[in-house]
Amino acid sequence: MDMRAIVLDGPVTPEEMRVRRVAVPEPPAGWVRIKVEAFGLNRSEYHLRAGFATNARFPVIPGIEAAGTVDLAPGGEFAAGQQVVAMMGGMGREYDGGYAEYTVVPASSVIPVRTDLDWATLGALPEMLQTAHGSLHTGLAIEPGQSLLIRGGTSSVGVAAAVLAKEHGLTVFSTTRNPQRTQVLRELGVDHPIVDDGNVAEKVREIVPTGVHAALELVGTNALPDTLKATAVHGTVCFTGMLSDTWTIPDFYPMDYIPNGVRLTAYGGESEDLPAEAFQRYVDLVAAGKLPIRIDRVFTMEEIGAAHRVMEDGAAVGKLVVRVGAPAT
Repeated sequence: MDMRAIVLDGPVTPEEMRVRRVAVPEPPAGWVRIKVEAFGLNRSEYHLRAGFATNARFPVIPGIEAAGTVDLAPGGEFAAGQQVVAMMGGMGREYDGGYAEYTVVPASSVIPVRTDLDWATLGALPEMLQTAHGSLHTGLAIEPGQSLLIRGGTSSVGVAAAVLAKEHGLTVFSTTRNPQRTQVLRELGVDHPIVDDGNVAEKVREIVPTGVHAALELVGTNALPDTLKATAVHGTVCFTGMLSDTWTIPDFYPMDYIPNGVRLTAYGGESEDLPAEAFQRYVDLVAAGKLPIRIDRVFTMEEIGAAHRVMEDGAAVGKLVVRVGAPAT
C-alpha cells in the first residue's frame, strides 16, 4: 500500500516542493501509525527545507506535528480509531514526520484527545500550544498579575502565547512590525500592541517604567538586547524563537550583554512538557470559544509550496495548516 507524502531529497525552494507516492510505513513495537488528517506548519520545517538545519538528513518527510487517528499500535498503547495528536520527539528530522497521509511515531510523542473540533483547527494546535505553554510555564514560570512582553506577537506561537497568558491572568504586551496588525493583536486580547521599530524597550517603559516581569523572545538574537532592556530587575527573558533566522550571539560577553539582575533562559522542549490533561483543557477552551486561536489559512497537500512561501515571507498572522484529504482539483 502506498500513500501521498511530501519528501525532501535536499534543500529546495518552496516552489520545488511536490507530493509523491511512497510506501505506507510499518510501526515497530512501541511506535504508533497515525492516519494524518491535518498538520500545522512550523519554522523548523522552513529551516530544514531551506538548508539551515544542522541536524538534517535526507531524504526525509518533514513535519514536527500531526493530528489524526490511530491506525495501528502494535504495543497496544492506543486503540485503533482513537483521536490523537503527535509532535516533536525527532519527527521530521530523525525519522519521517507529519507531511504525509500516514506517519509512524514513538508512542511517547502521542497525546490522546477528545474533541468535535474540525481537523484543521485541531491540526493547528499541538506544536503551537506546546511551545507557548512550555515557554510560559517552563521558561518563564509566569504568575497571574504579572506583565509579559511577546516579541514576534503575530507568529503562531506569539498568538498562542498571548491567548494563554491572558487566560492565566497576565497583562500582555505584544509586538508586530506591521502597524496594520495591531488591531488583530487587540482582538486576541493583547493589552498593549506595540509596533516594533527596533526600540521596543523604550515603548514598554513608557507604559511600565520598571519594565515587564517576563518577556518571550521569538524574533531572534538580533532583537534580544532590546528585549532584555524592556525587562525588570529580577524579571526573566525566555529565548524560544528565531523568526529573523538570527540564532547566535557573536563575541558574547554576559556582563555587557545582560542588564543587571535580569535573567535569561531558553526553551526548546518536547511533547512531555505539555501534559495530556493540559492539552485537553486547552482544546476544550478552544471548542468553547474561550481560547481564540487564530488560523491564517488552510491549504491542501498539493498547495504545500504556496504554504511554505507564505511562511518564508512572514505573510501570515497566526497558524498555517494543511488539511490532508482528497487531492486538489
